[in-house]
Amino acid sequence: MLAGSIERVTFHNAENGFCVLRIKARGHRDLVTVVGHAAEISAGEWVTVSGTWVNSREHGQQFKAAFLRASAPTTAEGIEKYLGSGMIRGIGPIYASKLVAVFGDQVFEVIEQTPERLREVPGIGPVRGQRISQAWADQKVVREIMVFLHSHGVGTARAVRIFKTYGN
Repeated sequence: MLAGSIERVTFHNAENGFCVLRIKARGHRDLVTVVGHAAEISAGEWVTVSGTWVNSREHGQQFKAAFLRASAPTTAEGIEKYLGSGMIRGIGPIYASKLVAVFGDQVFEVIEQTPERLREVPGIGPVRGQRISQAWADQKVVREIMVFLHSHGVGTARAVRIFKTYGN
């Protein structure tokens, strides 16, 4: 079992969910390479993975995840990296730092519960605010589906295939 924050998403296949992640894991000095499956994944997220260590001839030591659970980051740095990763349309690195500067670690609550407050950030108007709010809602649905499937013993790779086949 490993837990840590995603420093970089090296590869992610949207079709089958296969991903290669570099994470800063607890108890490890260097970044750890994790391979597994996730419907959606981005830098800054906190992941908990269970699986086995494998030694690949081509890529060296990696952690092969059978289960991979991602959750939104809680630190300002993690939140900024997460929002700036491009996973939410309308937010890039510049707007991510502006949002964190204005709302701090409350930014997710603002997006979810009072999206009209996004306009307090210079450069965010009603259209961009609506786009951010909608993209966040879509992300949340995907996460809830993955958590539901995991709680019923469905592995991450199969959960991704189920989601890709049936959607919401």
